[in-house]
Amino acid sequence: MVIMLKKLRRLLYPFSVVYGWGTSIRNNLYDSGKYHSVEFALPVISVGNLSTGGTGKTPMIEYLIQLLGDSFQLATLSRGYKRKTTGFVMADEKSTAATIGDEPMQIHSKFPKVNVVVCEDRLLAIPEMLRTDPGIEVILLDDAYQHRRVKPGLSILLTDYNNLYTRDILLPAGNLRESAKGSSRADIIVVTKCNTEMTESEKSHIIKELNPLPHQKVFFTKTNYGVPYHFSTGEKLPQNEQHNVFLFSGIANPQPLEKEIASSHNLVGTLTFGDHHAFSKNDIDKIKARFDSLNFANKILITTEKDAVRLRPFSDAIQSWPLYILPVDHSFLFDEGGRFDNEILLFCEGFNKAV
Repeated sequence: MVIMLKKLRRLLYPFSVVYGWGTSIRNNLYDSGKYHSVEFALPVISVGNLSTGGTGKTPMIEYLIQLLGDSFQLATLSRGYKRKTTGFVMADEKSTAATIGDEPMQIHSKFPKVNVVVCEDRLLAIPEMLRTDPGIEVILLDDAYQHRRVKPGLSILLTDYNNLYTRDILLPAGNLRESAKGSSRADIIVVTKCNTEMTESEKSHIIKELNPLPHQKVFFTKTNYGVPYHFSTGEKLPQNEQHNVFLFSGIANPQPLEKEIASSHNLVGTLTFGDHHAFSKNDIDKIKARFDSLNFANKILITTEKDAVRLRPFSDAIQSWPLYILPVDHSFLFDEGGRFDNEILLFCEGFNKAV
């Protein structure tokens, strides 16, 4: 089925050519200076990708927050994909996934001391952020690689090990938002979701394929799955028991998640929604009916952190469910986490000294 869909998408290649012309013209206008990119007098770090779909941007933003949070006053800025509001919104105690988007809401819930802002126009948003909170020292731009009106001081480009941008083509026949040549704007390239058993030889082969510029650093990460915690109580799932798991999610690529759950538990059922799916009362009823129909002892439900924030409006209905949330994060391969951390810290600390 997947192969058939890929073949059908290839029929759209002529439209990809037209799309490519458009993105190329736009990038050339910025590269030549005819369109102006604005820099700001504080460290601005962009995390993004060339493709649609999940490459691990939110876990990378969270990684940076954990790295920098004790030393700097941080703020994150994204457009707030699929939110039901418009314009500049700073997260507060009343925020929901509907008002700021699921990924910003996830960050706001986990890191309440971080200023979380959403706005379609990042160029207008940053001055407003600094006016609202002059204490902000570092801004993390989430999914901003194609937002060229703001020029970040440091740009981190993510690419999925299972679908490197060098092996993809432009929308709509492929998944690239812009040509792979756009990778030249990155300072750091991170290959995410790597095979845990990756060898030095494969690492070298991928670096050769990516063909980074002399100044670009390339890193490799794997996805770490943490211990699931209860939706209502936060209590961690006992690890000394065998659980029968019903997994449901609304994410870009659920296959790795399903594989992980199947490797550590008895996966007895799945239910998949579209990426960033806004759950309804009917969805809640459907999930419960599917779960109740499973004739297994010691059964639980598991979903992702991103899905969990979109479930909060139904907390009263599901608080008694045996529903657990699975956290994920990045882990650097080849013992290069320290080198990556130093790149980030030197940029932030050096920037402040320079200013």
